[in-house]
Amino acid sequence: MYSFRTTGFNGYAVQYSPFFDSRLACAASANFGLVGNGRLYVLGLTPSGIVAEKWFDTQDGLFDCAWSEIHESQIVTATGDGSIKLFDITLNDYPVQSWREHTREVFSANWNLVEKTTFCTSSWDGLIKIWSPVRPKSIATLQPRNAPLSCTYAASYSPHNATLIASCSSDSYLRLWDPRVGDFPTNSVYAHNGAEILSLDWNKYRPDIVATSSVDRTIKIWDLRFMNRTSPALPAMSNASPVNELYGHNYAVRKIAWSPHASELLLSASYDMTARVWEDRSAFKQSATQPSVTRLHHGGGLRGVWDRHSEFVVGCDWSLWGAEGWVCTVGWDEMVWVWDIRTVLR
Repeated sequence: MYSFRTTGFNGYAVQYSPFFDSRLACAASANFGLVGNGRLYVLGLTPSGIVAEKWFDTQDGLFDCAWSEIHESQIVTATGDGSIKLFDITLNDYPVQSWREHTREVFSANWNLVEKTTFCTSSWDGLIKIWSPVRPKSIATLQPRNAPLSCTYAASYSPHNATLIASCSSDSYLRLWDPRVGDFPTNSVYAHNGAEILSLDWNKYRPDIVATSSVDRTIKIWDLRFMNRTSPALPAMSNASPVNELYGHNYAVRKIAWSPHASELLLSASYDMTARVWEDRSAFKQSATQPSVTRLHHGGGLRGVWDRHSEFVVGCDWSLWGAEGWVCTVGWDEMVWVWDIRTVLR
């Protein structure tokens, strides 16, 4: 167990480097992201604890960060002023590239794990944009036709498909996009019964499985094969149902992340000041041919609770390296924790 305090800055996101087992990036904001500066921390894990190897200050708060998949020293950040910045940790003070096309806060950034030369961002302006670090403007902009723009809290590339993107938003829709077939979603589902969806993540081993989390305190597991294909004008509701629902958090679930080591394990971070480890048992029961027989609608699957944070927990990630259980969490209590899930499993 390790800890680091982001003094004066409230954490929003944390991510392990895909190149080094001892390096993290943390995006943080002053004054809980309401007003003031932001700071990107580059943290090193050492035998004596976590140390700040470097940091970059920004004029507005940072809400997310994503390591480059092709350049070991570059990190892209999502900023409260609508800008996206690319930092190189071998350089000092200033970003090596900056873009500003979003008109409101940029809330998520996600690097393409398959094709690796692009990344996507989502914003409170409702748009998803695709970028290349070597181009001065975005490559594409995605938004649903004939549907009111709603805050798009997260967008994420599939780890199995270079062009497939899933997004979640304040209108309670989980949407699936493929820029090759048009600028409206290829599939969508009304996912949380009117509650805003704050986070999503693709399962690293099962290409059709996506998890979502919401202000309704639930985590839902979706099989994309059961989602309805929609026309450009979205229906009021589609009839797809989750294959599993996980209950246990007391407040909104702000962030979720599937394990890179085990297809059934999921990590969550919540406004109830806890991070939790879950087991998705539907992985062993669902069937594409008989979905109505195998869908699960009960709670359960909670494996452990981490309660060291003293404020909202808003970011989490799994280590890609070493023993299969190390994770990191970050919260509004100015704390980054690195811990082993095996210490809380029950």
